[in-house]
Amino acid sequence: MTAVSMEIKGNIAVISVNNPPVNALSHSVREGLANSIEAIRTNDSVKAAVIVCEGRTFMAGADIKEFGKPMQEPGLPDVVDMIEASDKPVVAAIHGTALGGGLEVALSCHHRIALSSSKIGLPEVKLGILPGAGGTQRLPRLAGVENSLDAILSGRHVGMKEASAWGVVDKVVEDTLLEAALEYAAGLGANGVRRTGDIELDKGKYDEAFFAAFRKSVARKTKGYFAPERCIQCVEASVNLDFRAGLKRERELFIECQSNPQARALQHMFFAERQISRIPGITKETPRLPIQKVGIIGAGTMGGGIAMNFANAGIPTTILEVEQAALDRGLGVVRKNYENTMKKGRLTEAQVEERMGLLSGTLSYDDLSDCDLIIEAVFEKMEIKKIVFEKLDEVAKEGAILASNTSYLDIDEIASFTKRPGSVLGLHFFSPANVMRLLEIVRGAKTDDSVLATCVDLAKKIRKVGVVAGVCHGFIGNRMLSPYFREAALAVVEGSSPAAVDKVLLDFGMPMGPMAVSDMAGLDIGYMNRQSMGRENYETAAFDWMDRIVEMGRKGLKTGAGVYAYDEGSRVPKPDPEIEKLIEEEATKAGVTRREISEEEILERSMLALINEGAKILGEGMAYRASDIDIVYCNGYGYPSYRGGPMHYADYLGVDKVYEKICALRDQQGPRWWEPAPLIETLAKAGKSFADYDRENA
Repeated sequence: MTAVSMEIKGNIAVISVNNPPVNALSHSVREGLANSIEAIRTNDSVKAAVIVCEGRTFMAGADIKEFGKPMQEPGLPDVVDMIEASDKPVVAAIHGTALGGGLEVALSCHHRIALSSSKIGLPEVKLGILPGAGGTQRLPRLAGVENSLDAILSGRHVGMKEASAWGVVDKVVEDTLLEAALEYAAGLGANGVRRTGDIELDKGKYDEAFFAAFRKSVARKTKGYFAPERCIQCVEASVNLDFRAGLKRERELFIECQSNPQARALQHMFFAERQISRIPGITKETPRLPIQKVGIIGAGTMGGGIAMNFANAGIPTTILEVEQAALDRGLGVVRKNYENTMKKGRLTEAQVEERMGLLSGTLSYDDLSDCDLIIEAVFEKMEIKKIVFEKLDEVAKEGAILASNTSYLDIDEIASFTKRPGSVLGLHFFSPANVMRLLEIVRGAKTDDSVLATCVDLAKKIRKVGVVAGVCHGFIGNRMLSPYFREAALAVVEGSSPAAVDKVLLDFGMPMGPMAVSDMAGLDIGYMNRQSMGRENYETAAFDWMDRIVEMGRKGLKTGAGVYAYDEGSRVPKPDPEIEKLIEEEATKAGVTRREISEEEILERSMLALINEGAKILGEGMAYRASDIDIVYCNGYGYPSYRGGPMHYADYLGVDKVYEKICALRDQQGPRWWEPAPLIETLAKAGKSFADYDRENA
């Protein structure tokens, strides 16, 4: 199959790209486009050209198979320069999506026509890079500086109504794209060549003050990221430099981004998310179960949030509560959430009512008898789960999937409360469940393949990032959270302050420090978890001071005081001298001599704790891939995606160096908490990385 072909229709050359599945700009496509443009240049019978794509989409960007490999000539910048330099008008005929390099090809054409269903975008910033084939120079000249900054820094898909208003697309059609493009090209005449690079921007309007104000407006969203600032500098260059100098500056900044560790980390996350649904033993042939109606046990914060996911996907959902007041309150919160979204312009009133219409409430388990999936979201105590699942086993229809939203508890034990353990698994949503992308899908020892496959597919339908985990205390995310919090809490006892510990992790890129997170989540949650574990199973010196805070009635933000103090109505944490005194008392009780702890030590111990526990999880088969663990931590716990997750960060540091540092901590503090994971030792001694482990076990 030829990736690019050309056919002459009358005096119009139709250049067709056919590189399934998404017409990626691989070497064969770039070479084919370059050859076609050269061919029309020397063909006197051709008056204009149309670039069109076969299949379901226009060119959708770079070929991911070529990532990390040496570029074969011609490069995309050379190809788009050839297109724009053509003395014969070239029209891009867009359908599906024109993304990244695909949009850059379209921008280099002299005209653009598109189906109304099409979308365009420059998503490179999400991969830690910037558009490197003229996108940052051509888009501002067509769409304006403000619109271009929005598109380039967000990486979002832009619909045709908006793209047309911006001036990026010259004509929008409903169907018969090629015919419309041929007619458009035929009508261009002698003045049809309109080079985007010839457009000049208003330097007076877009001065230093404009860009300073823009930087300030996006500072919170872009904090810590390398590429966004370089994107802004590129757009600045489109205003302040001539077109050729702007392209040169774009190339320099592109290389800066490409060579920065953040690009590798973000590209790692891109590929990792595409791997998570590949589950050993699950194939396309594995039967899937129809999910046409869902039941939720519990109308609290979690239950209501979970229900919203299914209503958003158009799936009727019934919520069960034990009291009418609790049910009314829960449904009221859901409505308020939808109405707040409507006020922000992201939903219409009709859409709010449509989604609320998909939600119903009940006080009777019998009303769940026709549900295909029932998710329990009740209090985190096994005796309560037992009552719920025994009742579900009585009323649920044959073949219904029974799921628990538990954060820690044993799914196999929960499954044993039923006569259908093959139908039971964990679906651990993260709070707020209607916002957070992560969904841990916990595969029990007896969970049927069809049940697991159904829930993996369902995660995509409800727009979640579904990662499969094995059954262990805390699964992937919360199991790793325990040693992370242990080291943060120990650092406080040993001599740091809660605020100092939080600052280190904030500076690293976490959205909140561990002490502030504890207050926000509720200190009583960790307290109850430790009570269920028993003192012999955790580091008491780390947590006794936190337990004492809870026993004082300070449970965090919800009670107005926890590790920190809070002014009435405020969510801003303030160091509390009373807690500082308490910490010193507990350190004395534990026989700890307090000392000055450096920021480097706090960060190192926190990260090594995450990495070591992640390696244990991986080695035990509780996660299928190291990259799955990275997806969990970046999507569920706020780990900065520009660092690629804890396991990728270990590769960045060097697994051999990570192993050495963990061994040093073991020698200093004893093996109980710092015994290196066997997998880390194996990889370190073999000179391998977690990425190597994933490749070898794919």
